[in-house]
Amino acid sequence: MEQHLDYAAVRSAAVRTAGAVRPAAVVPAAEGVWYALEYLQHTGSFKARGAHNFLAAHREAGVLPSAGVTIASGGNAGLACAWAARAQGVPATVFLPANAPRVKVDRLRGYGADVRLVGDRYAEALAACREFADRSGALSSHAYDHPLVAAGAGTLLDEVRAALPGLDTVVVAVGGGGLFAGVATAAREHGVRVVAAEPEHCRALNAALEAGGPVDVPVSSVAADSLGATRVSADAYAAARHGNTLSVLVPDEAIGSARRALWEEHRIVVEAGAATALAALRTAPEPLGERVAVVLCGANTDPRDL
Repeated sequence: MEQHLDYAAVRSAAVRTAGAVRPAAVVPAAEGVWYALEYLQHTGSFKARGAHNFLAAHREAGVLPSAGVTIASGGNAGLACAWAARAQGVPATVFLPANAPRVKVDRLRGYGADVRLVGDRYAEALAACREFADRSGALSSHAYDHPLVAAGAGTLLDEVRAALPGLDTVVVAVGGGGLFAGVATAAREHGVRVVAAEPEHCRALNAALEAGGPVDVPVSSVAADSLGATRVSADAYAAARHGNTLSVLVPDEAIGSARRALWEEHRIVVEAGAATALAALRTAPEPLGERVAVVLCGANTDPRDL
């Protein structure tokens, strides 16, 4: 299936995901600021949108194999893939390093996934996943680097606009760039600015903009478990070059402070990656806009470290 990311792809994704994903809840947070509570989504993160769109589009095209789907991810993408596969009635085979936390393995199995533990590094799990896809005919999925995954994530923007007329700015955390690419593609259609928030030492998009194209970056941050991509997707880089994007880097200290503030002020518990978006707003030297939505994109975290 040949796909490309544009607003038409986001609109098609909205049709496929309607009734399958939870519409975004948008609540007031402060003067001129609203929170998009995407952590309330199925599986606890925005990833459910892209995973459902990816599989539904393949079924629609008649190319969803009986062998199902496979992915190497113990995080939000793996959970979303397993959830979406169960909804489509096909197997999900998820590859993880053998030292993956038991809680992740148990959650994946709870969604019906066949969990394969391979090696002690992600690269080994990924290699095994690719070999399995080649051998079994299973559809190979990716955590963020696919137009259908990004388009599914982008459906969030129109839901936020519907709930918040006059939206001028949306703030999203960026790791590999799936959420950003989809949201920025939809936002450009409506003249909405996107603030792309990254930790100072997980700056794949910021580095790509600086270098003139995606480059490998070192990863070290309190938010690395969800934002720790070593290279941003080509779609994310392309979306960021259209001029409606502001790239912002935030220190880990500000991420931790934002995460604690969400709990103390609103009793909201999110993962550090999601708090990165709020940290960008809180550390901005001037207002980011008049009607700003901050996307709280995931909450698969341990609240005990607040």
